[in-house]
Amino acid sequence: MPFLLALGLLAPLSTAAATTYPLTVTDDLGRRITLNAEPRRIIAMLPSHTETLAALGAADKLVAVDLYSNYPRAVVEPLPKVGSAYQPNLEAILALKPDLVLADESSGSRLTQKMAQAGLTVYGGTGQTFNEVFEKIALLGKLTNREANATRLIASMRADLNALQRSVAGRPTVSTYYEIDPSPYSVGPHSFIGTLIGKAGGQTIVPAALGDFPKLDPELIVQRNPQVMVGLTLDEARVRPGWAGLRAVTGGRVFQPTAEERDALSRPGPRLAQALRALIRYLHPEALK
Repeated sequence: MPFLLALGLLAPLSTAAATTYPLTVTDDLGRRITLNAEPRRIIAMLPSHTETLAALGAADKLVAVDLYSNYPRAVVEPLPKVGSAYQPNLEAILALKPDLVLADESSGSRLTQKMAQAGLTVYGGTGQTFNEVFEKIALLGKLTNREANATRLIASMRADLNALQRSVAGRPTVSTYYEIDPSPYSVGPHSFIGTLIGKAGGQTIVPAALGDFPKLDPELIVQRNPQVMVGLTLDEARVRPGWAGLRAVTGGRVFQPTAEERDALSRPGPRLAQALRALIRYLHPEALK
């Protein structure tokens, strides 16, 4: 969305009508989810959902979060932790009597199926691509009767992202390897992280045909010989077979994000601008001076 259009949305949509219930939506698993009234007791089982609800001004609805939700600290510290997507504490979740559980759409996760079988209202879905991040923010705004707040948040995020992207306009594209974990899992160009790399003046070495978050053949990384590596330390890169002579390693352009940066980079939520700023610092640090 162009910068001026994003700003222009603030005024007319800030008075958006309240959500009408019953509300029926379809989640990323193709399931139809109906809320008969505005949810008052929400459990967020992914950090991105927790952060989004907080940014929407709906943190007061949270009665529990997953083990990995750590931001905003003032919101999550007092809340009970009820396991994770792969190891949910079903007994604790049921005891809290939530009227909405926010989960993921992974077929490997036990959460959505188990919660639904227990009779709970569960929405399964996350943003995998850049645009889906904003779609999910808008959806959570609708589910929680915070549509106007969602509109303002999206406009603010896009304005910040556009300003950062302009700072690298015209600079050379930097070939980039982004490591999610040492398996190695990485990011395709259409994932939200891959898109952020592009907005930071880079290009992921992963072909789009491999998907959004593929496990790579290490030989591909050697063949692509990236200029920058993100997600590991220089010492770790040096000892991997065939990596010592790669451009990123010989040039010392291997970067391990801080814990806070890593969270922002890995979570499809309100901190995308913080994630983009970190990537620009790795790829084009001169743009931030």
